[in-house]
Formats: sequence, structure tokens, C-alpha cells
Amino acid sequence: MSTRAWDEGDTDVRRQKEGLAIDEVIAIRRKLHSAPELSFSEFCTGALVAELLRSWGVETHVDVGGTGVVGVLSSGSGRRSIGLRADMDALPVEELNVFEHRSQHNGVMHACGHDGHTAMLLGAARYLAKHRQFDGQVVFIFQPAEEGGYAGARAMIEDGLFERFHVDEVYGIHNWPGMPAGKFGVRVGPMMASLTNFEIEVTGKGCHAAMPHSGRDALLAANHMVAALQTVITRSKDPVDTAVLSVTQFHAGDAMNVIPDSATFAGTIRCFSEPALDQMETEFNRIVNGVALSFDCSVKVVIKRLYPATTNHYAPTQRAIEAMRKIVEACNVDESVAPTMGAEDFAHMLLEKPGCYAFLGNDRTAESATTKHANASLHSPHYDFNDGIVEIGVRYWIKLVDSFFHTFPAGNFMR
Repeated sequence: MSTRAWDEGDTDVRRQKEGLAIDEVIAIRRKLHSAPELSFSEFCTGALVAELLRSWGVETHVDVGGTGVVGVLSSGSGRRSIGLRADMDALPVEELNVFEHRSQHNGVMHACGHDGHTAMLLGAARYLAKHRQFDGQVVFIFQPAEEGGYAGARAMIEDGLFERFHVDEVYGIHNWPGMPAGKFGVRVGPMMASLTNFEIEVTGKGCHAAMPHSGRDALLAANHMVAALQTVITRSKDPVDTAVLSVTQFHAGDAMNVIPDSATFAGTIRCFSEPALDQMETEFNRIVNGVALSFDCSVKVVIKRLYPATTNHYAPTQRAIEAMRKIVEACNVDESVAPTMGAEDFAHMLLEKPGCYAFLGNDRTAESATTKHANASLHSPHYDFNDGIVEIGVRYWIKLVDSFFHTFPAGNFMR
């Protein structure tokens, strides 16, 4: 049995026979990469997506949840419906790549591969629209604003996504550098952590640095809070229930000889369960208020729960695994991939509908020997989506529709 994640075989003949048009999909991907747009500003991206869907005969709806686009493809008389989601937004990062399709927009780039996600789903939409070998509906969800905590998924849901476009199950996928190209990673249960941010403002009384007794040191109080908050993870929470609490900002004062009257710090909490988050938030408030009291300072606490944990459902995950195994060898489907403390707003969709979120390996180790930054991580200014996995992603969506409806002719879409 081959251990390669993907065996291309007679690629050109196979693609031509099946009508996958992968070269066209890659061209779309590179066009999207060169013209990135930030969250809720995906106007040109959404317009291109809508134009292509309409040209393939897909019923198309725009401005869903802001700049989101939804395509509805119907076939037969069946009432079952599957939702497939891709994110469209880019990041506020200055691209440092020098290839031809690099970003043409200063300070904005597709550093997370959403250009690839959008292109792969468009490739599947094109194929499914041409063949329509299913009985029911496929809903293509092109989502804005996944990055930055803006929760474009929630915006689409609040705009009636699932009331206007019924789906029985919903699926998403993300490229994953560090995992072999074409290998899939998935698991039942939590795939990615929840995202909770916090901002703390400590207020005391400023004074001259030479006369600290005349003030109330907010800076010192804030420092004690930062240290004490680590006990939320190490002493207050069950160690089996994984979580992270990181302080990432600290601001206080602007003079060498003045103890400031206030200090602020901020950061993030990540975990996999709602009860753990509830407990951590309770302990968080107890600690910062207790420290503030001991230093005779006041404190303002703002805790924002942005994304819940991305938690896969059992039956849809088994369906996804079935689709994956029709594309790559079973040994290249990791059914118990380690969850990550990163967060993903697809979690909001999984709270509304059964579904599954998966990783698709994007590793470019072979290229890194000749190209210094070929294997750059997500959010790196040197990152670029691996076009070598575009076909695998397109085939995954097609096979997933196959698995969902179970009405495709035997042997279709085989490797």
C-alpha cells in the first residue's frame, strides 16, 4: 500500500475525462491571492464568486451576513441538503513573497489560505453544476470575515443563513502547513479551541517615582494580576481539561520618573469546553478583583467570548472520513488528529447544524530545499497556498456530496 497522501497517476487524462478543470481552479486561486480583501470588505472577491456561480447555472445570493455569497444547486426532487463552507477574507499582513501572483494590495495578503479554500469550493461547484448527479440540494457558503474575531459565520447565521438556505449538515476545511500535503486530519469532538479575549484596566493614583508612598501603584497591581492569573490554569482548573491563558499586551506610563495612575493589559483564553471556560472566567474575576483590593486600586474587567470551540459531530465526521478514504489511502486519513488551541468561527455553524471541520495537509517540504520560505506557517508574510492540494480539495467536496446523498453511480470519481 502506498504511504503517499496523494497519487496523481495519469493526471491530465483523468482531469480531462472527469472535467475537473484544475488548471482553471488554480488560476482562480492565484487571481484571488493577488487581490486580497479584509474582513467584511470582500466586495471584489464576492463579486467574482457570484459571477462564476451564475455562469455555471447555480442559483446565487449575495450580501448574506454582509459580504457573504451563497450558491444553491438543486437536482432531482430530494429534500436532503448539504452545506459546504469556504472563507474568503485575507489578513492585514504585508506580503513579502516576490512571485507573480503576490498581493497587489499594500498591507493585505492571503496569509491563511482562504484564497485556496474559496477556489477549491468553486471548483467543486463547477463540477457538481455540470453533472448534477445527486438528489437534493448542495448549498455553497462563501463566508466573509473569519479572521480577527469578526465572526462572519455568526453574521451570516444572524442574517438568516440556515432559515433561508436549509441544510441538514454543514462542512468546512482548512489547509494545514506541517501536515503532509494531501493528508487529512479530523476527529470527533473538539477540533479547535474556543476564543475568549479579555481587557483589564487597573486604576490607582499616580505620583512621583521618588515618592511612591503618596500614590497607589496601578502598574505594580497589574503586574501581580498577570502573574496570579497563571494559577487559573495551574491550580484552579482540572489539568485534564486543556486550556491556555496568555497575556499579550501591557501598557502603562510614559515617563521615567512618574508612577502612572493606570495600567492596562489584555490577552486571550483558549479551551475546549464551556464548563471549563465558565470556571476560568469565575476564577479570573476573583483574582483580579482580589489583587486590586489588596493594592487599594479599582479594576475594570471586560471579557469577550468570541468563538465557541469547534466541535465535530459523530455521524458527519464518519461521512467525511468515508469521503477522504475515497481520495487518499486510509493511512493518510488521521481520524484522531490532535486538536489545536487555535480558534475558528465555523464553530458557530456547528452549534446550529451537525457537521464536521477538517484539516488538509499543505506541507511543502520538498520545495523548501530550493525555496527558503516555501513551507511558511499560517499568517506568515511568506505564506502561499500549495496549489498541489487544490485537486484533492475539489475531489473531497465532490466525494463528500457523494457520501451524503449515496446516489452517485458506482465507481464515479475514482482515483
